[in-house]
Amino acid sequence: MNPTPPGSGPATPVRSRRLWLAGGVALGAIGAGIAWRHWQDRAAAAPDTPPWPLIFPRPEGGELRMAALWGRPLVLNFWATWCPPCIEELPELERFHRAWSPRGWQVAGLAVDAPTPVREFLTRRPLSFPIGLAGLDGSALSRALGNERGALPFTAVYDGVGRIVQRKLGQTSFDELAAWAARV
Repeated sequence: MNPTPPGSGPATPVRSRRLWLAGGVALGAIGAGIAWRHWQDRAAAAPDTPPWPLIFPRPEGGELRMAALWGRPLVLNFWATWCPPCIEELPELERFHRAWSPRGWQVAGLAVDAPTPVREFLTRRPLSFPIGLAGLDGSALSRALGNERGALPFTAVYDGVGRIVQRKLGQTSFDELAAWAARV
């Protein structure tokens, strides 16, 4: 009797499905990487290129589709739970969101952080504006949007047609955000 080692014989239906699934996941990851690299190359050539084609997972589930934010003025803030100035400015962003959203303004945050600390933080200090989980890629994205140092916090303000009209590296305030919004 010559036993055949497991996995060396013909593919079973279950094994074939797993191989197809693994291949599909791998191709999807490669495609996402190519799309991200293409976007980074475009953004590097033109730093005002907005992040509209990007999609980020949300801490509570679902997705933050940047394309859904196009067409209205937007404050896009990059932050992390380990960044004290970021944490200090979040209430100011929340205040701006509540005061200016009736005037058509939007606020979105991109967490340059791991999902678990962000979820835990938002459980303790909920925010009413959408948060996307950008992870370490968020630092590269902020650089592509004009944050030369890649430091946090970083804020980019877009007008209603998707052009960056203001950038700031460092902590911002309600008064500063409102002054920028009044000029747009």
